[in-house]
Amino acid sequence: MKCIVIGGIAAGMSAASKLRRMDPHAEITVYERGGYPTYGACGLPYFISGENDDHRKMIARTAEQFEAMDIHVKLKHEVVKVDAIKKQVMVRDLNTGSVFVDHFDKLMISTGTTAVVPPFAGLEAEGISVLKSMEDGLRIKEQLSAESVRTVTIVGGGYIGIEMAEALTTRGKKVRIVEMADRILTPFDQEMSDLAEQELLAKGVSLHLKEKLQSFGTEANHVASVITDRETYQTDYVLISVGVRPATAFLKDSGIHLSSNGAIITDREMRTNMPDIYAAGDCATVYHKLKKENDYLPLGTNANKCGRIVGANMAGLHEKYTGTLGSAAIKIFDLEMGRTGLSESEAKALKIETETVFIESKDHPQYYPDATPLYIKLICEKRTRTVLGAQAAGQKGAVLRIDALAIAIHNRMTADELGMVDLCYAPPFAGVWDAIHIAANAVK
Repeated sequence: MKCIVIGGIAAGMSAASKLRRMDPHAEITVYERGGYPTYGACGLPYFISGENDDHRKMIARTAEQFEAMDIHVKLKHEVVKVDAIKKQVMVRDLNTGSVFVDHFDKLMISTGTTAVVPPFAGLEAEGISVLKSMEDGLRIKEQLSAESVRTVTIVGGGYIGIEMAEALTTRGKKVRIVEMADRILTPFDQEMSDLAEQELLAKGVSLHLKEKLQSFGTEANHVASVITDRETYQTDYVLISVGVRPATAFLKDSGIHLSSNGAIITDREMRTNMPDIYAAGDCATVYHKLKKENDYLPLGTNANKCGRIVGANMAGLHEKYTGTLGSAAIKIFDLEMGRTGLSESEAKALKIETETVFIESKDHPQYYPDATPLYIKLICEKRTRTVLGAQAAGQKGAVLRIDALAIAIHNRMTADELGMVDLCYAPPFAGVWDAIHIAANAVK
């Protein structure tokens, strides 16, 4: 059996590795357009900040290590066309420019995303970048080392933009965020994004909300200013972080079904509509456990789990993904935040009648030193009191509590059950009534 994997980062290499463990005789070839396989892209902000001093630490396995597993990894090779009927792929060798055709018995697509870059005037100037790949991270870190780069403007207030605001501040840069929405981190509800904004402002980050970027001013072909619908701001560097889209343009006319945003439509076995073709990761839809339908959630957690399932199913099994909750976390200077399940706005969009609570507690009892505030929000179905979503923020312990709440939501626990669950108690860690208990017992 000849298997081809398009995309050699999270989902793709999880699939290839699982397939090799299950089928020692399968011929496995991975085509990856970049120069690095299976690296932790979420670690790039911490490499740029200097907290990680070696980009190689982000690489889980090298191409040579995969070759030792008899998985053939072809770096700097881009698949430009898929013929699902003939079971062929057209590949361009980016080193030589040559194009060739390869065939498959089974195919896995895991091409991830591309950064969204609106066609702003002045975009061609130097000093404007996106952070998407290892190559981006290496280039940005080098460019930021120039003494002339003192002020950096980040366009977009999502996860990457906010993480980079901390990274750049850590590097000693003056940071400005321009966001066209009325708040940052919109996957969180208002109460949590308010806390994030307060933390950024306290650390000297300048926030410009409800402000739309229009163009860039340049001097000697280098970016010198950002021009919004309100003001012109001088800047030495710009990071555009306004979102991503599935990297699936090469699938045009392939017959593979795509959603309205370009994501590959899959079933719970990660199969596409075409026989023997699978997809997983940020280029594909994923089943949402609570919504009970496909969703688009480009998260590394989903990519690795679904990639593993693809590998098993390419080997002949019929494993199904249990479903995502969209669990995610972020560190913002001294604040950590996490979320899982449905947000209040998502529940309303699904026309679910909810009961919500937002509480302030402590990460541990005040009679033990260094107790800090801990905020938890629960979203529950009003009739059954089933917990549907949870969000938390605090200096310590917020994200680990979200992990516990994700388990509760995964298992359809009610607020009443959660309020009496047997959690650990010791003064250095938590009170006899943990903040989770307090939030659950506050649900009316």
